[in-house]
Amino acid sequence: MSGRVLITGASSGLGRQLALTYRQAGWQVWGCGRDGERLQALAHEGITPLQFDARDSAAMAEVAAGLPALDLLILNAGSCEYMDLAQGFDGALFARVIETNLVATGHALAAFLPRLASGSRLAIVGSAVSWLPLPRAEAYGASKAALDYLAATLRLDLQGAGIGVTLIRPGFVQTPLTAKNDFPMPCLVTVEQASRAIMSGLAAGRHQIHFPRRFIWLLRLLGALPTGLWLRLGRILISKGSPS
Repeated sequence: MSGRVLITGASSGLGRQLALTYRQAGWQVWGCGRDGERLQALAHEGITPLQFDARDSAAMAEVAAGLPALDLLILNAGSCEYMDLAQGFDGALFARVIETNLVATGHALAAFLPRLASGSRLAIVGSAVSWLPLPRAEAYGASKAALDYLAATLRLDLQGAGIGVTLIRPGFVQTPLTAKNDFPMPCLVTVEQASRAIMSGLAAGRHQIHFPRRFIWLLRLLGALPTGLWLRLGRILISKGSPS
């Protein structure tokens, strides 16, 4: 199977690998991002680069106006910053992460959703972090939990139009973003492994894609613990650094 796919956040990490994987599978791929030099490298692989800031709704609308109908839209752009409450609640950091991960997703939906017709699919990249509250993840976790709800609501409202909606909830993926983490990342997977899991799940029309399986089950098990017990474990995590 092949078709037309647009991927945001394609200049690095998981988004870049997804763009390459879909192109290698014969898809026509539009890769979006802010970094023109990295996007140009994708162009050498046969991927059409679209340069804009995902927070710029006007720029996205202008780009979308020149696109044909899409078979698949993958909204992957995002960032991660951790909070240190010992320094006080950082409202600017919180707003910055929410704008990049959540508000920008809304801008992308406004711009690109009209390019999806019956039989197409929308995929939103969230995070396994939304299964469990984790230390220092006030901004990142809140933004990803909001994407969970957004995807679920879109799934209800778009089913009448014949558009499928998939929420992607990866665990730790080896990317430039996670390379900044200063704590252990259990069950870390490569971008190639993540890309294959996502492509397979989307081809099967799954409502949710989450991986790696061992890590997801661990999070769900911890999430089932009584709140008091998880708080005690959380204090241990805080003393050692925090997961993403």
